[in-house]
Amino acid sequence: MTAGANWKSLIICPNQMMSAALVEALGRGVPQGAALQVPTYPPGHALTEMLITHLPTVCFLDVGSDSERALGTLVELVTANPKLPLVALLASNDPETILRCVRQGASEFLIQPFTDDQFGQMVERVNKKLLAGKGDGSQSRIYCLMPAKGACGATTVASNLAFQFKRQTAKKLLLADLDQFTGTLSFILKLKPNYSFTDALHHSHELDPAMWKSLVTQTGGLDVLMSPENSADASGSDQQDPTAIVEFMRTMYDIAVLDTGGVYGAWNLALAKICDELLLVTTNELPALQASQRALSYLDQNRIDRSKIRLVVNRYNRDVGLSKEVIETALHEEVFHVLPSDYDSVQRALIDGKPIPVGSALGKAMVEMGERLEQKDPETTRKSAGSSTWGGLLSLFSRTSS
Repeated sequence: MTAGANWKSLIICPNQMMSAALVEALGRGVPQGAALQVPTYPPGHALTEMLITHLPTVCFLDVGSDSERALGTLVELVTANPKLPLVALLASNDPETILRCVRQGASEFLIQPFTDDQFGQMVERVNKKLLAGKGDGSQSRIYCLMPAKGACGATTVASNLAFQFKRQTAKKLLLADLDQFTGTLSFILKLKPNYSFTDALHHSHELDPAMWKSLVTQTGGLDVLMSPENSADASGSDQQDPTAIVEFMRTMYDIAVLDTGGVYGAWNLALAKICDELLLVTTNELPALQASQRALSYLDQNRIDRSKIRLVVNRYNRDVGLSKEVIETALHEEVFHVLPSDYDSVQRALIDGKPIPVGSALGKAMVEMGERLEQKDPETTRKSAGSSTWGGLLSLFSRTSS
């Protein structure tokens, strides 16, 4: 047997013998990432956390050990991620159970014993769904901007980066405010949207181009997806998985710039996992630098690949605050780009609801950053800075982070 996709499996199976047989079959027939084996039917919140943390490409569900609980789990899986291929595992050929599973959203079945012929046909069908699910989004780029702490100017950077991409390319572009509770993109761009990303979440199982067009607002050649004006409308969204709507963005746009509220929590971690480039925005003030250290540590602890993280220092003033070299040494992370402090240009742009002029100091720096990000190989050489000169600063971080 061969497979055309590298699978990352979630196996929910109280039947230990069935689970062992499945793992053995997977080992024979599928290029496998790490499989997460769950020996019980998890409650809804735990299931959502598993989907966000593990990001499976396929889920296997034992529907024979407890059919009622299994069907309830099946419904929760479909609600959380409608595009996830769901394979029901049965101990025998039971037409009634199979029909109930089909009605609840199962896409494939495996009946013990898991023969090579049966398993191979299932693998082929699931791989076709996985490849088809990529659609035209296989070449799209998702840029996720996350502030290390509040008031670092990440939203200003995100909005101007999106407009810069629009200037330098004819690609289809989206700017999305995915800050659940304090999104300010509508204020910055002087827009009054009728819908927000919460509407996209509620309809994630039925999104299509026509519906999506009604959810976004156009300005300056960009499509813009807003956060809800009333933070109460986002209540509960922190327990939801944004993966489905971000994957739909990939099918609609060549580039999507996502503005978020920070690195912390399941919602933001899911965005950090699914994006192609994570721009961590900070300033050169000491509190922001300490917040950056904590943010990087949190991302490391949650297995976010460092190779996708780009450290952006905003409002940089060489004469005030810490130097670029000190920042790199303290964080053991290269500064990808420096954006100069340009208060007047930012304030004029805010008042007018327009992008920062490209002729300004900050505008020129944004042009350069956009060009660097859209290079075919944006990977930069990373430094591993020593700590001898700045031992006192590192010691300070060590004390204040504990």
